[in-house]
Amino acid sequence: MFPPDLSFATMPASGAGVSGLRTEFPFQLPRGFVDERGVLHREGAMRLSTARDEITTQVDPRVRQNPAYLTVLLLERTVVRLGGLPVIDALVVEGLFSSDLAFLQDLYRRINQHGHTEAEVACPSCGHEFAVDVAGDAVGEA
Repeated sequence: MFPPDLSFATMPASGAGVSGLRTEFPFQLPRGFVDERGVLHREGAMRLSTARDEITTQVDPRVRQNPAYLTVLLLERTVVRLGGLPVIDALVVEGLFSSDLAFLQDLYRRINQHGHTEAEVACPSCGHEFAVDVAGDAVGEA
């Protein structure tokens, strides 16, 4: 598995407070959201989820009618920035391409359950295993 993630305490990041706790994680969507003007939005940030986010979305009537809608509401609350969009609401999340929705679901799970955005991968040629940052917060990463 992974060594302990020390980036929370040692690296300055978006949303890092006085304690050094990283609360926001930048990302780049694989495809991007296309708004009503045809503008593509790919870069954004997701914040850590709170207990209120989890509890409030669970009792929303839309989730009671369709449990799969929980994902839409959680992402609506935790995606704090996406390109130049002024607001990230349920309509934006609903308008994401499936691959981008899956990417954000995975990112949400990683930062809220595992505390990092790294994934363990293996080189298909030599089999060497290493970790990559799936959030793509460094220039040139995806």
